[in-house]
Amino acid sequence: MSLDRFYPIFDHSDWLRRMLPLGVKLVQLRVKDQPVAEVRKQIVISQQLCREYGATLVVNDYWQVAIDAGCDWIHLGQEDLDDADLKAIRNAGLKLGVSTHDDTELERVLAMAPDYVALGPVYPTILKKMKWHQQGLPRVTEWKQRLGDIPLVGIGGMSVERAPGVLAAGADIISAVTDITLNADPEARVRDWIEVTR
Repeated sequence: MSLDRFYPIFDHSDWLRRMLPLGVKLVQLRVKDQPVAEVRKQIVISQQLCREYGATLVVNDYWQVAIDAGCDWIHLGQEDLDDADLKAIRNAGLKLGVSTHDDTELERVLAMAPDYVALGPVYPTILKKMKWHQQGLPRVTEWKQRLGDIPLVGIGGMSVERAPGVLAAGADIISAVTDITLNADPEARVRDWIEVTR
């Protein structure tokens, strides 16, 4: 299954309800600081919406809920990997995407045969505090050479204007968060994203 090159991340199913009709085909649901019951509800609603619009849903972190909800993809950060049951995830047929930030993390992840690897932050990001500074485009090129056929997701400080350069550097997919959610017109921004990545 080939993944779309545009990969927005949202924290609530309401965003999917707004953006999937515009043509978003790959989306991550990243719900933080909510009770598990609310997370489960958001995942179930998002999964239904994605099926309705022919989109691929990637669930961040909550792998057991994703399995129970019959999802196809899970995304895990490095900390999440410590607690995740990778065997259960694979036995359930879920595909696995993982975040990486340095060589040690990349080597760890490659041993898991991931279905995609995310590298970030490519540019400075306001989304969360990180000990890593921007990776830059040369790092994107290096990572892609090391990954070979495994899809590489560029994330961190992404914008429509930066997208062509990140793709040219070797990223297969670009993930965006605040460039959409903090935009004065998120729908127009998503349309711009779709245009620049298709």
